[in-house]
Amino acid sequence: MRLCIVGIGLLGGSFALGLKDKFPGLTVIGVDSNPEHAQKALDLGIVQEILPLKAAVAQADLIVLATPVNAIVSLLPQVLDLISPAGVVIDLGSTKELICTAVKDHPKRKQFVAVHPIAGTENTGPEAAFASLLPGKTMIICEKENSNPEAVQMVEELCRKLEMRISYMDAASHDLHLAYVSHLSHISSFALGITVLDKEKNEQNIFDMAGSGFSSTVRLAKSSPEMWAPIFTQNGKNISEALTSYIEKLQIFKKIIDQQDETGSYTLMKEANEIRRILQGI
Repeated sequence: MRLCIVGIGLLGGSFALGLKDKFPGLTVIGVDSNPEHAQKALDLGIVQEILPLKAAVAQADLIVLATPVNAIVSLLPQVLDLISPAGVVIDLGSTKELICTAVKDHPKRKQFVAVHPIAGTENTGPEAAFASLLPGKTMIICEKENSNPEAVQMVEELCRKLEMRISYMDAASHDLHLAYVSHLSHISSFALGITVLDKEKNEQNIFDMAGSGFSSTVRLAKSSPEMWAPIFTQNGKNISEALTSYIEKLQIFKKIIDQQDETGSYTLMKEANEIRRILQGI
């Protein structure tokens, strides 16, 4: 099999490295608009060669779009125009509804499988990629019924080879749920980072006093704005709804603290502790 990765960063690079572990003879072709990233991917052995998009797609059995979601919306119709009759294209974007809508009437729509791996770190670029990122994680497949069964089967088999769990949902439900369990947490982390930077002008104080709790909570604030700004735009309606609920909870906490209501804060935190049971095993 010949694999083409468009956008050789954390997710695209990790997908390639994971499959190379499982298929030693796999050929990986890279496409990247950043020449430094392209060269780094070659140096790290993530890809064997770098080609322009048209040439890469023509040679590939599976094309993986791992760029920011705004680029996926514009690239996907182009790739479907170029793809061979037996080729399959997937995207790894964190939004799905707009991406699926962009090609809903494309004559080769059935050669596209919309997927989202629930995996990642705050790091970016080819050097952030590692083969063990995806095993044990969940791959969401959206609008399965709009893709060729053979294309879906190929993706499912690769996910199983990577030891990933597979989940299915429609694109709208995906975007709604991700607004709460992923996108909101990134906004919360960005906001906390800005709040601390605004208050603590002395960087040494931040370094000296920040414990593991702060570090883990603000970790996502190190994430790529180039990747996340388009996600916030594309899923804006759902994220705004999530933010409204989140802000209401923050206001309740503020009121309880202002009123020195220790019983109230204890009750809220015990309610929140229920998340421990739900997240066991993740």
